[in-house]
Amino acid sequence: MNKYRTQYINELSEESIGKEIKACGFVENIRDHGGVIFVDVRDETGILQVVSNDDSIFNGLTKESAVTLTGTVRMRDEENFNPKISTGTIEVLVDKFEVLGKANNELPFEIITSTSVNEEVRLKYRYLDLRNPKVHENIRFRSEVIKYLRDVMEEKGFMEIQTPILTASSPEGARDYLVPSRKYKGKFYALPQAPQQFKQLLMVAGFDKYYQIAPCFRDEDARADRSPGEFYQLDMEMAFATAEDVYEVAEDVMYKTFTKFSSKKVSPKPFRRITYKEAMLKYGTDKPDLRNPLEIIDLTDVFKNTTFKPFSGSIVRGIAVDDIASKSNSWFNELVDYAKKIGMPGIGYISVLDDGSFKGPIDKFLTDVEREELIEKAGLKNGSVLFFIADKHELTASTQAGLIRTALAERLDLIDNDRFEFCFIVDFPMYEYSADEGKYIFTHNPFSMPQGGMDALLNQKTEDILAYQYDIVCNGVELSSGAVRNHDVKIMEKAFEIAGYTKEELKERFKSLYTAFHYGAPPHAGIAPGIDRMIMLLKDEPNIREVIAFPLNSNAQDMMMGAPSEVSEQQLREVHIKIR
Repeated sequence: MNKYRTQYINELSEESIGKEIKACGFVENIRDHGGVIFVDVRDETGILQVVSNDDSIFNGLTKESAVTLTGTVRMRDEENFNPKISTGTIEVLVDKFEVLGKANNELPFEIITSTSVNEEVRLKYRYLDLRNPKVHENIRFRSEVIKYLRDVMEEKGFMEIQTPILTASSPEGARDYLVPSRKYKGKFYALPQAPQQFKQLLMVAGFDKYYQIAPCFRDEDARADRSPGEFYQLDMEMAFATAEDVYEVAEDVMYKTFTKFSSKKVSPKPFRRITYKEAMLKYGTDKPDLRNPLEIIDLTDVFKNTTFKPFSGSIVRGIAVDDIASKSNSWFNELVDYAKKIGMPGIGYISVLDDGSFKGPIDKFLTDVEREELIEKAGLKNGSVLFFIADKHELTASTQAGLIRTALAERLDLIDNDRFEFCFIVDFPMYEYSADEGKYIFTHNPFSMPQGGMDALLNQKTEDILAYQYDIVCNGVELSSGAVRNHDVKIMEKAFEIAGYTKEELKERFKSLYTAFHYGAPPHAGIAPGIDRMIMLLKDEPNIREVIAFPLNSNAQDMMMGAPSEVSEQQLREVHIKIR
């Protein structure tokens, strides 16, 4: 193959016995078995045991050194077979062994157990952490998925086009990363939060179907499913298209990818469509985990005349769970403690005993009529428990109910981890009221087309206006957001006016898009599934940093390269910046 190897390690088998081969890789282990030294060499594909008649050939050898060797393949002694590796029945008798790059005697951690090491240390020595076969496999797997995504998009007639990394700052929901200009004093570029305006401009430019594996840059705090700094998405846009056209492409790409790269059951196409309103009511979130069978019930009407103070005048939600009335007091107390941790005063509940009677902390506050209504609305039966969540604000009640729904499913082991359950969340509100700003603001993408167009903007209550916006959600993770775009200048002006923008501000902030739409913009729509999150789900990793080659840590630091870092005074002068 080349001067260092004749094949990869996983290509060796018992059929190779008697052949002289060359192999190369890193020293995984050095074992002294009563005067006979065994060395395990690892390459990207597997592990090979090597031995020599002259043990001095291994003098001074250190673990993780880069080596190449020449020798003859032979059968191992049967008592030394290792069924855990593909080469477990063979070994190589070495006659030449060369250290190409010697490793220090003291490693910062053992490669094979690196995933259990403190993350700050792992990321500081990420090049070593990536040698761990599990971590290495995640990145190799990522490469395969991205290649497949490109193949599928090309088959569907999409053209890959790269959009700029240096662009103008744009108010798109998150903080921009700013890049000072050397040539233009006091002015800045920004790294794109997404290729949003560029992909819409490509539609105006007459490209019918665009996609790219797009890097996006947002100065946001980290979460388990969000990497700070940058992330990648399968960005796509279609001209002369409706939401249904996007749904069809996106769900086909998701279904094909998840069925190809996982053995888990994937929800069939077409994916379920759930309105934002229904999602918030039934699941308490706009990214519901549909593997969880529990649903939230609106019980507000049941308590419209109640004298029970916590429920009086409140939005009341309920979650009914069968066959748990016999749970211990400590089990219920733990749930009450959790409710307090998420900002609730506690959590009320009633149990239906085997004889049909009610029991629980708030049973004494219920009337017989209310009990009968609860039995009917919640489908209660002997052994059931009904949990109550109440708040004066609907969003708070919904959100807290959603958290309790998840907590119950986790504690009762109701979530099937062998499934991928997809859905589209549709019909998002176009606007939401911001108490801090004292006005209505865009809920999501400001470039979305309002449902009903100009008529809706003129005649509907602002809070009732819906947008052609949609998300793909899988197992409680938001995988992508998309929308039918607002390509009509007059509708755009009115939509931004409602959010407090003047026509002049619209022109100034979104100059290119606004101007371009005066030259015959086609209807267009798109979506952008997050690649990092897709791979995190496919590899069943709890943290998104496990599927990124060189991630920032949770504090947005690059421990390996030392970023962010100070720069020289000369560098600052060149870009006209003084640190205060």
